[in-house]
Amino acid sequence: MAEQLISLDEFWSLREQFPMIDARSEGEFEQSHIPGAINIPILTNAERIAVGTLYKEKGSEEATLKGFELVGPRFHVILRDALTQFPKKKVIVYCWRGGMRSQILSWLLTMVGFEVFRLKGGYKTYRTHTYELVRKDWNLLILGGKTGTGKTRLLQKLQESGEQIIDLEGLANHKGSSFGSIGQPAQPTVEQFENLFAEALRQLNPAKEIWVENESRKIGRLVLPDKFYEQMLEAPLIDIQKSAQERIALIAEEYACLPTDELILAVLRLKKRLGGLRTSQAIEAIVEENHSDWIANLLIYYDKAYTFDLEKHEAGKTIQLDLSGMDEETSTKKLLEAKSQFHGKYTNPTH
Repeated sequence: MAEQLISLDEFWSLREQFPMIDARSEGEFEQSHIPGAINIPILTNAERIAVGTLYKEKGSEEATLKGFELVGPRFHVILRDALTQFPKKKVIVYCWRGGMRSQILSWLLTMVGFEVFRLKGGYKTYRTHTYELVRKDWNLLILGGKTGTGKTRLLQKLQESGEQIIDLEGLANHKGSSFGSIGQPAQPTVEQFENLFAEALRQLNPAKEIWVENESRKIGRLVLPDKFYEQMLEAPLIDIQKSAQERIALIAEEYACLPTDELILAVLRLKKRLGGLRTSQAIEAIVEENHSDWIANLLIYYDKAYTFDLEKHEAGKTIQLDLSGMDEETSTKKLLEAKSQFHGKYTNPTH
């Protein structure tokens, strides 16, 4: 069967129907890719370097011949892999620019009866779109609050109630503190984070408000796009408050069960900011499983850091909302009522 070239606009609907194959090298794929794609490299990392070097030194013809020399002996392996993984024989294929590698893979697959949709412009076209999307103007509403106020849980409750949210920490695989990577999968690269971020934004209505948890510019080792972060600082912010006891209990629930050695390493990463004495006290409390003590100790630092970050937000756009003693359902209702102060009257969607 012949291949069909598709535009990015056509790609969005077709990818819901067919699996995607990324024909780039394993290194390129690990750096970033279209979420959900499966990597079947036409050239490996080393082969790609060799062909690229030859292209610079002797031109495209020599490089093309070398490419076929390297990949030709693997044609049967590539085909068997594809036939095993995609028995329905309908796939979307892309490489970096929609050029030779995806053309070769498409040609191979059509030889054994595949229906192939090849993305024009390749991954570069997709990446240009995601790069621009996370830097567009968005209608944000920031959910703030000190560590332990349960912002992430409330964000999920807001989503369940029909609100639009972006869970930046979920996309980044990091909870945004020295302890934030414990028990989490490895963080994506900055580029892949932006791809995931853009995919989440694509599902939302840009005309409506989007709830985002208050974050610093960095989430673990990832950096938010400058324009999006600036919009966060300029957006209305609801600063939720909980009692110290509630905050300590929530943090203990999430972190006390984690490995002791990882908790200690997280404290040591803060040593310069905590000072020697408080660091030693926190570690001793962790070892003794006195979780309330080490959490209360660290909250002194985190509360100061939060107050500093809060001062960066645009003046006159912050509402304080005390949710002490309230369950998540009641807290969500209060947040929606507070939202109406910025975005008009709140009406309960269940009535």
